[in-house]
Amino acid sequence: MRKVRGLLKASHFIPSLIVSSIAFAFGVNYWWEGPAYVIAFTVFTGQLVVGWSNDLYDFADDQKHQRLNKPLVSGVVTEKYLRSWLIFMVPFSFVVNILGPLGFKGGLLYWLGIGCGVAYNFYFKFTFLSPLPFAVAFAILPSCIAISKDVTPPLWMWLGGALFGMAAHFINVIKDMEQDQVSGIKGLPQRLGTKISMLVAALLIVAGCTVVVQLFDLGL
Repeated sequence: MRKVRGLLKASHFIPSLIVSSIAFAFGVNYWWEGPAYVIAFTVFTGQLVVGWSNDLYDFADDQKHQRLNKPLVSGVVTEKYLRSWLIFMVPFSFVVNILGPLGFKGGLLYWLGIGCGVAYNFYFKFTFLSPLPFAVAFAILPSCIAISKDVTPPLWMWLGGALFGMAAHFINVIKDMEQDQVSGIKGLPQRLGTKISMLVAALLIVAGCTVVVQLFDLGL
């Protein structure tokens, strides 16, 4: 059980649970509760890939800053153990998403979002384009569920998802801002600093809510 808890913690469990819950809500809307639970599960497996690859890539930096809340740093799981689970989960997640309710088109689109998350871990987090993968991935999340039912995703879903995704990025970075700056991680929030990033996050949330409400009312 200790290693299982370590795997869940390395997945960034709370954000992964939030993403899976959003998928469940849209699954209920476009399908019904039964398939929605399956969609939530398959989406969660993709979040495991993003979270585990992040912790493996950041291991040295997490050690440097003594982030004992990370399972690799605290020794709850080893690099070899986590990597072996990641190697298993990549094909497993891909297959269950393609064969599950999301179907071929929805599953492929969702995995484009997972690709964005992994690309952020290895590249975008160091550039001023760091919000981009979040914008794309969060726009994809509800849209792939609509597409699984052959529904064209409305504009509010794409734009709202993108704005909320970027807001999530700024909020997520704030807690480790100073340590990231010391480590030379130069994503857009780190370049702007804590105060401006908090302001940007708030503005993005307001913009996201406004876009969703206005475009939804217009039927777009």
